[in-house]
Amino acid sequence: MPPTAPSAHGGSLHGGHWPDNPVLVEVWRSGFLESVHRGSLVVLDAFGAVVLAEGAVDRPALPRSSNKPVQATTYLAAGWTPRSGEELAIAAGSHSGEDGHRELVEAMLAAAGLAPDHLGCPPALPQHEPTRAEWLAAGRAPERLAMNCSGKHAAMLSACVAAGWPTEGYLDRAHPLQQSIEARLTEAAGEPVTAVVVDGCGAPQHALSPTGLARGVLGLLQSAEGSGSRAVVDAMRAHPWFVAGTGREDTDLMRAVPGLLVKGGADGVHVAALPGRGAVALKLDDGGDRGRTPALCAGLRRLGVAAEVLAPWSRIPVLGGEGVVGEVRSATVLNV
Repeated sequence: MPPTAPSAHGGSLHGGHWPDNPVLVEVWRSGFLESVHRGSLVVLDAFGAVVLAEGAVDRPALPRSSNKPVQATTYLAAGWTPRSGEELAIAAGSHSGEDGHRELVEAMLAAAGLAPDHLGCPPALPQHEPTRAEWLAAGRAPERLAMNCSGKHAAMLSACVAAGWPTEGYLDRAHPLQQSIEARLTEAAGEPVTAVVVDGCGAPQHALSPTGLARGVLGLLQSAEGSGSRAVVDAMRAHPWFVAGTGREDTDLMRAVPGLLVKGGADGVHVAALPGRGAVALKLDDGGDRGRTPALCAGLRRLGVAAEVLAPWSRIPVLGGEGVVGEVRSATVLNV
């Protein structure tokens, strides 16, 4: 049976009020400004210096799944030895629940002498629409393997087995695995974790600023060959389908931009880093997804990625009737 989820820790991340962040993304319909997305975005250069900061980039936010690449280094440090790059990639990923995703996670569990019932993440339907439609048509119930964080959970359990830690209670904040994750995130971000709450998958989630998030992922990218950090980066870039899935922005961006590491998170978070260039991280205040990639692409253009390469994600079509009547695009503040 799944272990008990942790209780929430920490109070308000913003001292009881939300910061007055600038408009980062605009939604235009037939020449009319219909909606805006406010938020914070930071761009670091290859040395970690801030070259662009819009909004409250030093205030705590919840990176959600954007924390996964750094978290994955702790599984290796605990003694887990992935049998393939695909296993390490899905450990740091948020998969869509496609057949190959679920099969790999189940194989990871079996290699550790475990089964899907050991997963602490909740049952879910696949996010991949064709697969989800097949399940619904067949009356198939949600499964833990299909939950987008099951790869992370399988790796967490595998790390516990490798280290000799109990698998029961592996999601409790006081568990040795979770203590090592919290310490590692603090180290990578160069700032303290200011709150620990319960994530959507039931695992502890750690509050960091967008700047700290960007700093941590940039550090992974710049780590030495042969290190655990570099192994995570190389696995994600070599196997982007296991980081997300068919038609997903993280998978497609890493295929389109050589060397790019990118990881989205729920509620409007994204982080990316490019060798020799730097990193970008953002948080949209409204938690919406549609503004993430236009904002991220604006940051990537600051890192020297060509606009034509980023075009499919920079402007999201707005539909009217059977045609395109507008777009979701980055605001002027990001385009200087």
